Amino acid sequence: MEIQILMLHMQPSQNSEIRRMDINGRATHIEDYLVTVRSGQWFGWSDAKNKVYANLIVHDDGSKPTEQECTDGLAQMQSDHDAKEYQRKRKAEYPAIEDQLDYIYHNGLTKWKADMITPVKEKYPKPD
Repeated sequence: MEIQILMLHMQPSQNSEIRRMDINGRATHIEDYLVTVRSGQWFGWSDAKNKVYANLIVHDDGSKPTEQECTDGLAQMQSDHDAKEYQRKRKAEYPAIEDQLDYIYHNGLTKWKADMITPVKEKYPKPD
């Protein structure tokens, strides 16, 4: 069962859009892509309970993205998110910054890097 959460996404115009992503922040719907296309409330749905491309409507004078552009845009967002999985795993495993600074103070940078940073980087290597 996939869990979805709603996240508030602020556009440069400071208008907000609701984004539907999974629990890890991964885009799961073309709506996640559409809010990145341009700012403001430029799009909507003719049937809010059935948010499929066929029900996408444009409220401004801009052009409607093609279904392929939406699909490709969503796929790119998912690919970008997936490519950074190692970063999220590293971040979760690194000690708190306060603990790291204390360790540096007492043991020096070289020992800090060898004891706290390198093991995590080796556990979750950056993909090629």
